[in-house]
Amino acid sequence: MSRTGLTTMTLLAALAGACGGDDDDNDQELVAQGLQIFRFDTFGDEAKWTDTLRMHEVIAAAVDPTTALSVGLKVDVDALPQAIKDGILAGTVDLSSPVTTLALLKLDAVVGLKGRVDTENGVDKLKRVGVTCALCHSTVDDSFAPGIGRRLDGWPNRDLDVGAIIALSPALDAAQQSVFGTWGPGRYDPRHNADGLNKPVVIPPAYGLAGIDKITFTGDGDDIAYWNRYVAVTQMGGLGRFSDPRLPLTVINGTVDLVSDKLPALQAYQLSLAAPAAPAGSFDADAAARGKAVFDGKGECATCHAGPLFTDADTRLHPPGDSVVEPETPSYASRSASGMYRATPLKGLWQHAPYFHDGSAATLEDVATRYNAERALGLTAQEIADLAQYLKSL
Repeated sequence: MSRTGLTTMTLLAALAGACGGDDDDNDQELVAQGLQIFRFDTFGDEAKWTDTLRMHEVIAAAVDPTTALSVGLKVDVDALPQAIKDGILAGTVDLSSPVTTLALLKLDAVVGLKGRVDTENGVDKLKRVGVTCALCHSTVDDSFAPGIGRRLDGWPNRDLDVGAIIALSPALDAAQQSVFGTWGPGRYDPRHNADGLNKPVVIPPAYGLAGIDKITFTGDGDDIAYWNRYVAVTQMGGLGRFSDPRLPLTVINGTVDLVSDKLPALQAYQLSLAAPAAPAGSFDADAAARGKAVFDGKGECATCHAGPLFTDADTRLHPPGDSVVEPETPSYASRSASGMYRATPLKGLWQHAPYFHDGSAATLEDVATRYNAERALGLTAQEIADLAQYLKSL
């Protein structure tokens, strides 16, 4: 299946083509700033990843590119000089050496990782490392090699095994490493370090959010900036403050705020990321047309996945009993600020399997089958198949 994405130049060219004026220029500038923040800004989280978790030691000693790719890290081919690309193809670049990883970090080529590499007596040394939004919410199109290609910002990295990466930290004890080792690729628990429970959810996309305020699985905040602040401070370890009395949770990292001023631009960039259209030939158009009738009618899908955005999230949230994943232990909704779930917007659904917040449905056919059984909809096998084809077309 082919993938296409917005490069920096494509994005800026598209923005420049919009009808003009000072406001448009300001919007373009804000989006461009947000792109840089999304891809390269750590918010000072080196304090966590370097000073506390000592991940720079792990990377320098044991993380070669082959290992990095095996846990889902990605490499931006556009950041690689031609000589490096030629060397990878020819086999003269050693992908089994951590030294090569340091070279990639110097080039800002490892998606979502930001490293400070100093050369001492002719030897590169990794001094500090942090993470950016792109670590979890970008992937690549594999156009050069598996795991190496052009960036696809906003696409969830469902190959990324965040837990396995964190578990490498020498600062963690065996029990902590064991917990992180249970998460698996494409899953992350953004509540674990707040409540001590362990129930990871799938990494969600960061595209297709324009017009949707309740962007999380549980609809906790009123805009993207709420969740960006939550993740930047409480998960990434960025320097700043997050507080929500509903959780209740207050986290203050450091004595300076490297988060707040960046939230408007970061949000503007995320809102510019459209959900990817289904590739030509990836679904049966006739079946999808029949499936739309099921979606709007007998399947009752449009009751919650309503309107052009395929969600009623901005008008209501849903009690846990409305989710076919519940009851679950621990309940993800019960760990949130809202205690509820939002109806997931469906555009780009074809791209980010597995489905449901816990990733318990491998395919869209599985999704339709689960709803049919749990809601006693009485759908036939053909209607389930047609509904799945419609969902693939969105």
